[in-house]
Amino acid sequence: MDRTLVIVKPDGVRRGLVGEVISRFEKKGFSIAALRLLSLDRNLVRDFYSPHLGKSFFPELEQFIISGPVVAMILEGANAVEVVRRMIGVTKSFEASSGTIRGDFGLGYTDNVVHASDSQESYSRESKIIFPDL
Repeated sequence: MDRTLVIVKPDGVRRGLVGEVISRFEKKGFSIAALRLLSLDRNLVRDFYSPHLGKSFFPELEQFIISGPVVAMILEGANAVEVVRRMIGVTKSFEASSGTIRGDFGLGYTDNVVHASDSQESYSRESKIIFPDL
């Protein structure tokens, strides 16, 4: 079984979409291997989003992601990274297809409801930051 990390961002938590997001993954057949509610601080955000440090959009992303609690989960299932990425849709929610999480619920570029690891390497790095005890 493969694993991936998914984070319901502050906009998804504020809007009460956590159950909907989890439900979609469970209906697809994924199992939840770990789940936690947490608030990210600037140091954790800079570590987590380190590939984006210095990019023009980073300050807005950082401010947004620390604006409220998030729900992080490790999902387990066949081809987890690839399937979950298809289920969430492209980053810019206004370009995401209907039927994807971002296409159905996202409001913009940063406020796009979810983050998901984009590769097995990203999953390995990101999951250790969010779930250091696993």
